[in-house]
Amino acid sequence: MTAIRGNVDKAAWARKLPTTEVFEAGGVSIYILHNLAQLDLKPKSAGFDVVISGHSHIPRQETHAGVLYFNPGSAGPGRFKLPVSLGRLIIDGGKVRGELVNLLAPNH
Repeated sequence: MTAIRGNVDKAAWARKLPTTEVFEAGGVSIYILHNLAQLDLKPKSAGFDVVISGHSHIPRQETHAGVLYFNPGSAGPGRFKLPVSLGRLIIDGGKVRGELVNLLAPNH
């Protein structure tokens, strides 16, 4: 598991968390930050395949210039009339795709 600090994480425990994180899984390079608006690098130029963010709590995935931008939404209490969701990255053969799961949908 990899965790980063969000904008409301102010307690002492949260100050120990980084604001960004980088890791590789299955040959896929992943950059994580809380607020996509604070992205201060060009992911493709920096060699990232995926950028994960979460600030908006809106589940979403889009690909731009070969980079997957992925927001899993929020699995906590429902907020702002948004879905309660989580996301999964499926990595196979060095390729990645995202899957968004609505936790309150029937059959989940």
